[in-house]
Amino acid sequence: MMSAKPAEVKPKAATPAKPSVAAKSVAPAKAAAAPKPEKAELVTLRQLADSIGEAHGLSHKAANELLSGAIASITAHLKKGARIRIAGLGTFEVRKRAARTGRNPATGEAIKIKASKKVAFRAAKDLSESI
Repeated sequence: MMSAKPAEVKPKAATPAKPSVAAKSVAPAKAAAAPKPEKAELVTLRQLADSIGEAHGLSHKAANELLSGAIASITAHLKKGARIRIAGLGTFEVRKRAARTGRNPATGEAIKIKASKKVAFRAAKDLSESI
C-alpha cells in the first residue's frame, strides 16, 4: 500500500488589498476654522443723541432734535450735490454710477442696470488712524 501523502498547499501570491468603500468616502480633515469675529455693538441714533445730551447738559429730547436736524441738513446738501467734510470724521459725497449690463445670477440672462447715484463716505485720516 502506498502511503497517501498529504497534498501540498501552495501559498497564495500576495495580492494588493482593495480599499473598502468606506475608506474611499472618507472626507479629508477640515482645516482649523478661523475664529468668528465678534459682532460689533450697534449704536442707534437715539443712543448717540443721549450720549451727546449727557456730555453737554442737554435734555434727551433736545439732543435728539439737534442730531436729527444735523442729519436732515446733511441729507439736504447731498441731494443738491454738495460734498460734506466733517473734520475728524470724513467726507460724504454723491457719486454717479453709469448704466451697465449685468447678469441675473439665477438664469445667467443679461440685464440692463440703470444709472444711479450713491452716497459715498471716505473716512478722515484721524479717524482711520485712531481705529
